[in-house]
Amino acid sequence: MAEHDSLVSGVAQRYATALFELARDEGAIEATEADLGRFEALMAESEDLRRFVASPVFSSEEQLAGIAAILEKAEIGGLAGNFVKLAARNRRLFAVPGMIQAFHAFAAAARGETVAEITSAEPLNTTHIEALKSALSEATGRKITLKTSVDPALIGGLVVKLGSRMIDTSLRTRLNSLKLAMKEVG
Repeated sequence: MAEHDSLVSGVAQRYATALFELARDEGAIEATEADLGRFEALMAESEDLRRFVASPVFSSEEQLAGIAAILEKAEIGGLAGNFVKLAARNRRLFAVPGMIQAFHAFAAAARGETVAEITSAEPLNTTHIEALKSALSEATGRKITLKTSVDPALIGGLVVKLGSRMIDTSLRTRLNSLKLAMKEVG
């Protein structure tokens, strides 16, 4: 599984880099990012689309035809539409979610922003989000964009991912550390 993840990551980075450079050269970073965001939202809404994108069962022609119809109906064209079609033609649809994430990261970096991923046990309120954004911005000296998600398995606390750094203050991790320490003692 780790090998598959690194393959997807490598493919995603290469494709996203090429798309970002093309969008930058054409002055279309914002439009491309918006279109990719709309495709990402479609995937989030549709389990069938997620399965279609991840499935190795369909031929590249079938994937291309299906994706072209979806993009046309969603009115996603330009660089983003051509990009997703290229991924389908090259049998790389499975990596599109990673490609979109990487493109968002490149676009944020070009705007002088850093994306921080915050995972909490319960949804954060606006006050907490603003406090986190302010603290991270002060620590990094950059504008911070937060992506929040909820994972009840954390029990409490937060997991903050900022670039290649991760800070895990979750109760789950602390309990696991205590469990490990108790096993060593007893």
